[in-house]
Amino acid sequence: MTPLLTALGCEGQVHLIIGSNPLASARCAKSLEVGAKPKIIARADADVHYVLAKRIEQGEVEWIKKEFCDEDLTTLGREEIDGVVDAVFVTSGGKSNLSTHISQLCRRKRIPVNVVDAPNLCTFTLLSTHSDGPLQIGITTSGKGCKLASRIRREIASMLPPNFGNAVDRLGTMRRRIWEEDHKTYQTEEAAPEAEDDDAPAQRPTFNRLVSEDDAGAAKTRRMRWLSQICEYWPLKRLAGITDADIETMLQSYSSPTHAAPVIRANATSKPQIILAGSGPGSPSLLTLATHKAIQTASIILADKLVPAQVLELIPRRTTVHIARKFPGNADAAQAELLQLGLDALQKGQTVLRLKQGDPYVYGRGAEEYAFFSERGFTPIVLPGITSALSAPLFAAIPPTHRSVTDQILICTGTGRKGAAPDPPPYVPTQTVVFLMALHRLSLLVDALTGTAGTADVGDGVSEKKHWPRETPCAVIERASCPDQRVIRSTLEHVVAAVEVEGSRPPGLLVVGWSCEVLHDPKGKGRWVTEEGFSGFDGMDFDGRLALDSPANSRPDAELDERHTETPNTSHALKQIR
Repeated sequence: MTPLLTALGCEGQVHLIIGSNPLASARCAKSLEVGAKPKIIARADADVHYVLAKRIEQGEVEWIKKEFCDEDLTTLGREEIDGVVDAVFVTSGGKSNLSTHISQLCRRKRIPVNVVDAPNLCTFTLLSTHSDGPLQIGITTSGKGCKLASRIRREIASMLPPNFGNAVDRLGTMRRRIWEEDHKTYQTEEAAPEAEDDDAPAQRPTFNRLVSEDDAGAAKTRRMRWLSQICEYWPLKRLAGITDADIETMLQSYSSPTHAAPVIRANATSKPQIILAGSGPGSPSLLTLATHKAIQTASIILADKLVPAQVLELIPRRTTVHIARKFPGNADAAQAELLQLGLDALQKGQTVLRLKQGDPYVYGRGAEEYAFFSERGFTPIVLPGITSALSAPLFAAIPPTHRSVTDQILICTGTGRKGAAPDPPPYVPTQTVVFLMALHRLSLLVDALTGTAGTADVGDGVSEKKHWPRETPCAVIERASCPDQRVIRSTLEHVVAAVEVEGSRPPGLLVVGWSCEVLHDPKGKGRWVTEEGFSGFDGMDFDGRLALDSPANSRPDAELDERHTETPNTSHALKQIR
């Protein structure tokens, strides 16, 4: 069974440790670290580890010199809980009768117990932890390999920027300050942040919902939504570099959607240049050489908020970067701000890179930006990018066309100008439809496709549009080609429920059509299947040789009762989640 990982507050608790060996010394050190009071039970003539002996001498650890007896569990604890100890650590191993006896006794009295090298006798295990201020990272192998857990923990910690806990602390302070200021301004609990915890799997599917200009309630949570976008999309290295002064600047800069942005300064060049470039679907491996060169040489980069962190990390540290502060209700103001920043930099003789997700001209407002700068005397250079509309299905093993199944591809937007809902296409059995920017209004889109929301006339107003069967297969593909790529395979009947349960992980798109079943047979796998991770480029050595992919994690929805595994020629292993 999968254990429930928790972070417990142990300040003032009494931890009873059986033994005096080096492991007992380590357990005492851990208890002291979290603010607990360790007490060890060992005979008076026992060999005491030298570090533990020093702690005993200094009064940090109490040594009860005797054999263990059952009453110790209910007499050595805190007075406020009638003497019951808060946790028990047995350090002598699980093969002795005493270890088994203590474990059974603790279970009856509902006292948490840990027995070294005996997972079957434990009600909890300790994690291999990395601590950095408020940031705590814990790894467990459920007792299968503590050395391996330590190795994994070191590997993960090494990938984080140094002193990242400081950034966590500052962002937490920032979040609290935003709430207090907004609460004071609006005098209502509606400005309070939504309840959340570290175990939240993703953004709620309603987070990126459309917000109208006259939505007064949205204004009350605008800055909190903006902070959530920062935490979700900014590169960790940039978050780690946030200072107290930066927080003051950002809070003032973002106090109003139309507030002027901080002054941008960068080294000017003799010849101004504006470049509109697509960053592709996500992976830096899919950048064009031209775009990569532009990233390395630009004076200032104006990036969409959904440009992946892996791409932003390629930007030289000397380069000024401005990430669009687009969130529901602020899209037009943020777009205008980016354009003005670009124009100001051009007038100073700088090279400006407008870095967009995917391809600039595929629902990227690239032509609008081209016209804006051209009308002001600066003709942009446009660099294409691989659009997720065609590449994301590939990374999810969905061929948009397949002989005898589909012979057409249609790319649609789920969000029109000013947030209007475009008219969905009629059902064509041999057509694969890719919907971009549609997941925030998925329910309405599915209703329109399947006719749940009513029928619509086409042409002369007499013929009725043909609706999509509810059993039509579909897939939601999020963060395509990135390590945290996720694919949810379902049907139009169940995809809305799937996204509600799994949460949102923008950017994402919806693929609808029978091509979704060409390489994946959905029979017997429940209402939906969720596949986590992407490792398609791991084996690439750039000499044309590709090693076998590492399997990604994939799971059917919770109603499925049997375990299933994909056929051997796929790279996804399905595991049951109950």
